[in-house]
This record gives sequence, structure tokens and C-alpha cells, in this order.
Amino acid sequence: MLQILLILLVIVAVGGYLYMRSDRFGVNASGERLARMQKAPNYKNGAFENLEFTPDLAEGVTYPMVLKDFFFAKKVRNTPSSPLPVVRTDLKNLPLDSNLYVWFGHSSYYLQLDQKKILVDPVFSEYASPVRISVKAFPLSYSYSADDFPEIDILVITHDHWDHLDYNTFQSIKDKVKHIVTGLGVGAHLEKWGFPSDKITELYWGEKANINGFSFTSTPARHFSGRTFSRNTTLWTSFVLQSNTKKIFIGGDSGYGKHFKNIGDQYGPFDYAILENGQYNKMWKYIHMMPEEVIQASLDLQAKHAIPVHSSKFPLAHHAWDEPLIRVSQAAEKQNFPIIIPKMGEVVSLDNYQQYPHWWKRIE
Repeated sequence: MLQILLILLVIVAVGGYLYMRSDRFGVNASGERLARMQKAPNYKNGAFENLEFTPDLAEGVTYPMVLKDFFFAKKVRNTPSSPLPVVRTDLKNLPLDSNLYVWFGHSSYYLQLDQKKILVDPVFSEYASPVRISVKAFPLSYSYSADDFPEIDILVITHDHWDHLDYNTFQSIKDKVKHIVTGLGVGAHLEKWGFPSDKITELYWGEKANINGFSFTSTPARHFSGRTFSRNTTLWTSFVLQSNTKKIFIGGDSGYGKHFKNIGDQYGPFDYAILENGQYNKMWKYIHMMPEEVIQASLDLQAKHAIPVHSSKFPLAHHAWDEPLIRVSQAAEKQNFPIIIPKMGEVVSLDNYQQYPHWWKRIE
């Protein structure tokens, strides 16, 4: 019996080792890319650091406490009991003369600006994890896929976490993508997965690039990166996107911090701030914002409107699935701050602000 158990353990260990060497985990930077990373002021001992001191866990919290909470804490309405409503939009035939935003749940969204098409952090897989038995997507009335999309002028990847950079989604959509903008180091994964290196622009915080008539500036975020147990070997970033008609803050993932005001002072005001709102916990409050902080960050950024994302698709925290939407809406109302939370797949005009009904109400 003991021999059988040992054999099974060896098989599991070898299988896990081989699986983690598969392409989907990406590859570490090397050569000129690594040399460029090593010149970055916050790249130390083989990893990037946040500008502010950013512990993984809040004061007084330990990893055993986090594990206990993850496995044994009661999950109250963590997943909706019925499919969430998704509008099925014909993305290939949207009027090119309109500036638009379409959200697909979590942090995946489509922007149409000045007749160009931009896709941010697309994840259309059923799982937001390398292990296809965890972090399963909520039931949705319709699930978008690469087949729904036209050619994409610019693909934006804010960082390499699995819920923002999905291998299967990338492989399915890469042939439709003309150019990619991302953080320093992430290009190593993309090249490994077959995307041409001359069509990838990697930026460090403060660096700027002009792509297809748009200005992209990489700005700090308060987060981390990694697709394996090695963390922070690529840069996590937010972006200032400037077109001829709009200035948009693409927030990626970030805890609240001083960087929002610094970005607002240097690059604001913004027409729209697209900020993460969801999958938070006070235990890791420094790397993910609480909903009320989303509104404060929008004010710091000098944004005219806030668009919360990072919710309504994957159960990555213990809060009720609709709690992020409820709390951020209440915070916006208290501050009298314009907020936009459409249904997934719903077309939002970026030229004419309108309020959207609270579609999540009456969904258990």
C-alpha cells in the first residue's frame, strides 16, 4: 500500500513538473530584454518592486490565515445562481465613426476610438487558472470568443496574471491582432507563443510610444505579476491612452496608493478612468482596491467618469458576486460621481454619457 502511495506521489510530482514546463506558463526574459529590465530603477535581485511599500498581506495577517479563510470561510452568494445577462453585440459591424466601449466581464473590454479597435486583457476561457478545476467562470447567457471580433489594431495587456493574459484566448485571437502594447518583460511570453517581436511594444513606467495614431504612456500600478511560483519577473502597469478625441486611463490591477494622484497631476484630467473593482479582501488590501477606493482613485486621477471592471465573471475572492457593483455604485452616489456599469456586451457611447440601470438587482 505504501509503495502504491509513493508511486502515485511520484506520478503527480512528475506530471506537475512537466505541466509547468508547458508553453502556457510562458518564459522568463533573456538577452536584450533582460538587460533592459535590469536597467530599470525598481528591478532588484531579479524582480520588479512597487514604488510604495506593498506587502502581500495586510498587517497581522498570515498565510495560514489566508488559507484557512480560502478553504473554510463561508462563501455567501460567491457565484450567481442563474446566468448573468450578456448582450450579444455584432462587434464586426459597429459604426466606425463612433467612440465606443464594450465590457465582457472581469477586466476584458473593447474600445473603439477614432476608427481604431483596441482590446484590453481578453480572457474568454472558462477558467482563470492554469488548473482547469478551479476559478470557473460564472454562468453567462452568452460567452464571447475570438470569432466574435473584427481585426484588432491594438491589443493591450496590463500584466501577465492568468485572469488578464490567458494562453488559450491569446492563441485564438493573435492572428487578428496587428500590434500589442504591454509592460516590460511580458513580451517574452508573447514571442514564445508565436507573436512577431517587431509587433510588440513593451514599456516601463514613464515610457511613451506612439502606435497607430495613439499615444500610450506606461504608468505605475500597485500590484505584482507572475504565471508560476516566481513573482514579479515582468512589469505590471497601467496606461495613459491619448487619442485625438479622448484621454483614457487603463488601470489594470492595483491597490490604492499615492500613484493615482501623481498620475492625475502629471497626465490628467481624463475623460474616463477604467479601474479594477472586485476580487478584493481586506487581507490583501494593498494589491486590490476596495470599491470605495475606486471612486477616490477616480477623483485623484481627475477623471470625469469612472468605469469599474474586474467583477462579474470569476470568483477570485469570498465576497458576494454582486457586492463590488453595489458598493461602488453607493460610493459614486455619495460623491455624486458619474459611473458607468453596463451589462456585459452592451455598447456604451464614449461621446455621450448616460446612466445605466442596476442590472444586477434581483439576480441571486
